[in-house]
Amino acid sequence: MRNLWMFLALSLIVGTGSPALGASTLGNPKATKGGTLYLNLGGEPSTLNPITSSDLYATKAQAYAIEALLDRNLDTYEWEPALAEKWEISKDGKVFTFTLRKGVKWHDGKPFTAEDVKFSFDVIFNDKFRTAHLRPYYEGIEKCEIVDADTVRFTAKTKYFRNFDSAAGLQVVPKHLYSDPEKGPKMTKVLVGTGPYSLDEYERGTRMILKRNKEWWGNSVPSNAGMWNFDKIILRFVEQRTTSLEMLKKGDLDFMELDPESYTKQATGPEWGKKVMKLKVETLAPKGTPFIGWNLKNPIFADKKVRRALTHLVNRDLMIEKFRFGMSLPGTGPWYRQSVYASQNVKPMPFNPKKALEMLREAGWTDSDKDGLLDKTVDGKKTNFSFTLITSAEERMKYFTIFKEDAKQAGVNVELKLIEWNSFVKLLDERKFDAVALAWGGGAVDYDPKQIWHSESIANAGSNFIGYSNPEVDKLIDEARELMDKPARIAKMRRVYEAIAEDAPYVFLYVDKYDLYGRTARMKTVKDAYKYGIGTSYWWMEP
Repeated sequence: MRNLWMFLALSLIVGTGSPALGASTLGNPKATKGGTLYLNLGGEPSTLNPITSSDLYATKAQAYAIEALLDRNLDTYEWEPALAEKWEISKDGKVFTFTLRKGVKWHDGKPFTAEDVKFSFDVIFNDKFRTAHLRPYYEGIEKCEIVDADTVRFTAKTKYFRNFDSAAGLQVVPKHLYSDPEKGPKMTKVLVGTGPYSLDEYERGTRMILKRNKEWWGNSVPSNAGMWNFDKIILRFVEQRTTSLEMLKKGDLDFMELDPESYTKQATGPEWGKKVMKLKVETLAPKGTPFIGWNLKNPIFADKKVRRALTHLVNRDLMIEKFRFGMSLPGTGPWYRQSVYASQNVKPMPFNPKKALEMLREAGWTDSDKDGLLDKTVDGKKTNFSFTLITSAEERMKYFTIFKEDAKQAGVNVELKLIEWNSFVKLLDERKFDAVALAWGGGAVDYDPKQIWHSESIANAGSNFIGYSNPEVDKLIDEARELMDKPARIAKMRRVYEAIAEDAPYVFLYVDKYDLYGRTARMKTVKDAYKYGIGTSYWWMEP
C-alpha cells in the first residue's frame, strides 16, 4: 500500500498471507519443519518502527512479525482471518465489526488486546507521529471503538471504496511499546509483533536474525499446516545485485528476485539447474513502476512542455532491449499499465531528440552563448539547463548514463549522483533534490493514487515528494474514491491516469511482464508461484 522502493529493488510479493481457518491449506501439510532460510532485503531498513517506516526494506522485514486483522489469500486475493477470527459489514457498508482472536500474545509475552487495535488506528491521525504516508487510506474512517474485550468496530464517515480493506489490513502494533512518540526515534531496531517470527538479533549494517515464534496463534490452526516451516530466517542487507547473485550461487542466499539482465546473462553456468534454479513466472500481482521524477519546486521543471521534452530524451526502447531483454514494456502513466485502472488510450512517449529540442525552444530554452548548453532567463537570471539526478541504485546507473548522453546532445546537462539509501530517503523527505530515480511498488490490486498524486500528500514528508499539484486530478481522485461501483470507478481512475500522463511529472520508465527469481535447489515448493505472488512462506527444506 505504501512501499517506497529504490530502483534497484524489483519487488515480488513473496507471500505472508495466513490461510483461512477451516480452509484448505496452500502449503504442504507434510513439509519438514526446521532449518534456516537465507534471504536478502536489498539494503538496511532506515527504521523498523512499523508506525513511521515507509521503505520496502522495512516492509519486507515487518511482514514476518507484524500482522493485520485479516490477510489476503495468495491464490484468491480474498480476505481471510488473521488477528480477527471473523467480521461483519453493516448493510449500509459503513460499519465494520471484527471479532478478535483470543489468546494471542506479543513477542514480549504481553497479551494482544482490543486496545492495541484502537491505538494502531488512532496513531495514524496523531500529529506527534510521522504517519502522513498512511492517512490517505484511513481518512474515510471516523473512528475505531472497543465494543468489548474481544470486539472492535470501525465506523466510516465518508464513502471510500477501500474503507473495509483499510480496516481489515490495519497493521496492529503493541500500544505498550509505541504510545510514547518521544521513544520512536530510539526504536529503529526494535520489532515486536504477534507474527510467526520474532527478532532475535540485529547486526547493524549486516543482517537481522529472526526466530520462529513458538507462541504464534497460527501454529494451532489446521489450515496453516505447511506454512512458516523454518526455525530461523536470516535477512541480509546486501545492496549490490552482483554480490547477491554470487551469494545465491554459493548457497549463502536461498531466494533472490532477479531482473531480466541477471536472469538472462548472469544466472548462467554449471550451478544453474542443479544447485540453484532460475524461474520466470506470471502472476496477477501488481507490478512496480520505476521512474525519473522532477522536483516541481525547481523552476526548470515548472513547464509541462519541458517535462514532456525530457521524456522524449529518454530512450526507453534501447534500455528495454539492452538491459531488460524484451521482458518489460515502456511505461505510459502513473501506475502499472496492465491494471484495469490504467488507460490504454495513453501510449508511450517515444524517444525523439528532434522533437524534444523543438519543444524546449518553444519553452524559451536556447543556446544564447553558443557553449552547447541550453539556457534561459529565469527570475531575472541567466540559468543553464543543468540538474542533478540522484539514485541509490549503482547497478542501474547505466540506464541513466544513456539518458545523460542523449540529453547532452540536446544541450541539457545531467549530473548523476549515487547516494546511500538512508541518506537518499532523507533528501526525499526534505525535498532537497532536482530529479530522482527510483520506483513505487505495485501496491494493491484495487489501486488508490491519492498517497502519491494528490496535493494533500505533499506536506509532512508525504509520498508526493515531487510536489505535483493539479486541481483537476485532485477532484478526479476524490470522486473516484467515493465510487463503490467498480466500472464507474475504473472509468474515473482512467481519467486520472490520462491527466497525470499528460502532465509528465515523472518519466515513466517501464513495467515488467514477468516475475523472475532464483532459489537454491534445497528449497522445496508446492508450486513455482501462486496467482498473486511467489509464496516463500510455504517453502521448506529437507533435513
